[in-house]
Amino acid sequence: MQRWDRIEAFVEVVRIGSFSGAARHLGVSSSHVSRLISQLEAQLDTQLLYRTTRQTRLTDAGQVYFEHCHHLFDGFRAAEQAIGDFHARPSGVLKLTSATTFGERYVAPLVNDFQLLHPQLEVQMHFTNRPVELIDEGFDVAIRMGVLKDSSLIARRLVDRREFVVASHDYFQQAPRPHTLAELSSHRCLAGSKREWLFEVEGQRREVRITGSWQANSGPALLDATLKGLGLAQIPDYYVAPHLASGKLISVLNEYQVRDTGVWIVYPRHRHLSPKVRQFVDFMVERFEHGIPGLAG
Repeated sequence: MQRWDRIEAFVEVVRIGSFSGAARHLGVSSSHVSRLISQLEAQLDTQLLYRTTRQTRLTDAGQVYFEHCHHLFDGFRAAEQAIGDFHARPSGVLKLTSATTFGERYVAPLVNDFQLLHPQLEVQMHFTNRPVELIDEGFDVAIRMGVLKDSSLIARRLVDRREFVVASHDYFQQAPRPHTLAELSSHRCLAGSKREWLFEVEGQRREVRITGSWQANSGPALLDATLKGLGLAQIPDYYVAPHLASGKLISVLNEYQVRDTGVWIVYPRHRHLSPKVRQFVDFMVERFEHGIPGLAG
C-alpha cells in the first residue's frame, strides 16, 4: 500500500532541491525526510535520487516517478483551495419561497441585490400562499409570516408584523363598529386564505372562525374588497398602513392584536451551513434591520 507521507517527502525534496529545505517545509527533521525516501525507494525497489554532500538530483526512474506524482499534490492543493473558496463564496442554486405579495414586494428586490453581489450564484424564487414543506420540497430558505409553529427549522426575525381588523367608512355607515370578538359573528367578514382570524385574549392566543360570502387567497384582492366597503377583513400592516394613515380604512379590536408575531427567515438545521444560505440569511437580517421602505421596523 502506498504511503502518502513518503511520496510527499520525495516530491518536496525534488521541488525545493534539498532534504533540509523539504524538512523545513514539511515541519519535520532532515533525517525523517531521508528515512521516508529510503522507505519509498525500498518499496519501489528503485533508486529515485542521487545523493551527494553537495546536491541531490533525480535518477531517470526518479524523473518519471516525479512527473506522475507531483500532479497529485497539485490536485490536493487545488481541492483544498476549492473547499476554502466554497466556504467563502456563495455558489450553486439558492432556492427560496415566500408568501406571494410580500415576496414580490419586499423579498425579490433584496434577492436581486444579493445576486448582484454574487453573480456566480443561481437563484430560484417561488411565491405562493400555500404552506410549503421546506425540506421535502427542496427549498434552502423560506420567508414565513405571523406566529411560527414549533419546528426543527432555525428561524430569525426580520421585522415585526401586525394584523389589523379593518373596514372602510362606507361599511361602518351600514354596520356598527365591533368592540368584542363575539360581535364579529354579526358582521360581513372577508376571508383570505383561511377562515380563522387570530387574536390574543388575556395573553392567550385565540382563533375565531368568521363567516361571510367572500374569500380569496390574494392579499391585494382582499384589500380592494375592504376599501370598496364589502366587509371587515384582518389584513397585515404592510397592506393597510397607508390607508389607515389616510383615513380610508378604520381599525377596530386593536386591543386583541397578537403581539408576538413577525416576518421570519427560516432554514433547515445543518451542522455545516452552506455559504449561500449563511450569507443570504445574514444579508437579509442586516437589510431589514436598516429598514425597508413601506415596512415598520
